Amino acid sequence: MYDYCVIGGGIVGVATAHRILERRPGASLLLVEKAAALAAHQTGHNSGVIHSGIYYQPDSLKARYCRRGARWTKEFAAAHGISHRVCGKLLVATDAAEHERMLALYERSVANGVEVERIDAAELVRREPHVTGVGALFVPGTGIVDFTRVTEVLAEQVRAAGGEIVLGAEITAIDENTDAVTVSGPSGTWRARRLVVCAGLQADRMARLAGLRIGLRIVPFRGEYYQLPPERSDLVRTLVYPIPDPELPFLGVHLSPTVDGALTVGPNAVLGLAREGYRKGSVDLRDVREVLGYRGFHRVAAANVRTGLRELRNSLFRRGYLAQCRKYCPELTIADLLPREAGIRAQAVLPDGTLAHDFLIERTPRSVHVLNAPSPAATSALPIADHIADRLD
Repeated sequence: MYDYCVIGGGIVGVATAHRILERRPGASLLLVEKAAALAAHQTGHNSGVIHSGIYYQPDSLKARYCRRGARWTKEFAAAHGISHRVCGKLLVATDAAEHERMLALYERSVANGVEVERIDAAELVRREPHVTGVGALFVPGTGIVDFTRVTEVLAEQVRAAGGEIVLGAEITAIDENTDAVTVSGPSGTWRARRLVVCAGLQADRMARLAGLRIGLRIVPFRGEYYQLPPERSDLVRTLVYPIPDPELPFLGVHLSPTVDGALTVGPNAVLGLAREGYRKGSVDLRDVREVLGYRGFHRVAAANVRTGLRELRNSLFRRGYLAQCRKYCPELTIADLLPREAGIRAQAVLPDGTLAHDFLIERTPRSVHVLNAPSPAATSALPIADHIADRLD
């Protein structure tokens, strides 16, 4: 029997395994992951941004953990030779309404203790000649990193500390009693004194397997990216974001340099028809039935009809997607939007139709379940891991 079992090989699960073994040298630990590789889902399908914590409700878990996690991510990457760069981020207001939201976002950034600078239209063009707007916020601490590589290095340290990692191991049953937790699936059966579940896109299903009475459901939102041609990869020097809609957990279509020298555009946010289907047109009937049969989703859809139709249009037609980008980068053309693999965001939706904005972590006597950990979870992985380790204590 193991002292600890962790389900989930994304960055949050691997960071948690790393933190447990760091706190408890000599403990026996097993990490199981359904996919054939670590970081196969949200961790490996995002824009690689080290977020600063500017957006989130002051004193929320996201706000606190993102700030701490950003420092740790940069330090960890530097210490282990992982490609990263602190390039800063511009949040661009393109009209008067966005400018008002920008000012409110500035106040939130101050409340969150994030370094930020307000700049006018002339200074914006001086810094980024290809970007236009009526004003912007500049966040100098935002960076980019290879989160897959961060996860791999963490995993190397887990193994070096005596932890075991089993890939290709789907878990289909979880049985908790007063002495231990047993997890099993086609690949085997394992027992542990404590269980941590960091299952991302399958978080709600794993929680129900463990007997948690949860009302929420994971609704997958597909984020589609494009990549600019190599000759356009130096179009901007910093990350360039729109001013987000405060009612939605999505940050809008942005320009993102990557550590491998590419420049991506995205993502949009359209309902996914498969939790783990990254190809366009992917459909999983079980996933579709669960979403369409969930009253919380019906309420989300009814409250966001216009937004949903706009995102669907942008998914189907590149010109609609392009129009979102051209609001702040007008020289982009349809020929600039080259295909790039999509990502899928695991978004917890509550029965009343509320999108869960903060991280959600629940526990039983012998287990801890991460129920909602979308962006900025990659940036916040180590503080989330600390939170989980505290709950295990």
